Amino acid sequence: MSTESLESSDSPPAGSASAPSRRTFIATTAVGGAVVASGLVMGPSVFGAEPAEAAEASPSSRVSLTVNGKRHTVTVDNRTSLLELLREHLDLTGSKKGCNAGACGACTVLVDGRRVNSCLTLAVRLEGAEVTTIEGLAKGDRLHPVQQAFVDQDAFQCGYCTPGQIMSGVGCIQEGHTHSEDEIREWMSGNICRCGCYVKIVRAVEQAAGRK
Repeated sequence: MSTESLESSDSPPAGSASAPSRRTFIATTAVGGAVVASGLVMGPSVFGAEPAEAAEASPSSRVSLTVNGKRHTVTVDNRTSLLELLREHLDLTGSKKGCNAGACGACTVLVDGRRVNSCLTLAVRLEGAEVTTIEGLAKGDRLHPVQQAFVDQDAFQCGYCTPGQIMSGVGCIQEGHTHSEDEIREWMSGNICRCGCYVKIVRAVEQAAGRK
């Protein structure tokens, strides 16, 4: 039998006896990848601090502002919104968190007499400001004219958007945007009512503005 017939066609070529098989190569690569991934997950942060430590080090500031006629001085995380300050620090939960993106108007309050979306307003930027929320409108047992108009016109259903609608109505009247139904609708358009009470809301603003 010739020497050539003793060599199997599946045998590795001469000089490659130490070359890894396909199976060995795949297994080695998988193990190496796991080690690298483990190092990425478990190793120290490239910024020198773990996320938890970074969160603990979040900067905070002291801010003083007047809310519904009462002066408050609080220390808050610099990322705290006015809405969070009102609800979580001052226990004024009348202002609602709806979309938390400034699109629904449920969080509307007045800052220095102007309407703002409190979910988009940083509390630390309001040093010395005067804030009015739904809790600050009534005078004792006497409702604010806009609140009374909402009752008279049955301008709410589930009521979730009502505080923001009322605050926006107050602002709309103070800003002088109540000369017609179309103008009221335009200047109240930032407040969404998912129950669809828009017709009665417009009537309520008209009544409070003295147009009905």
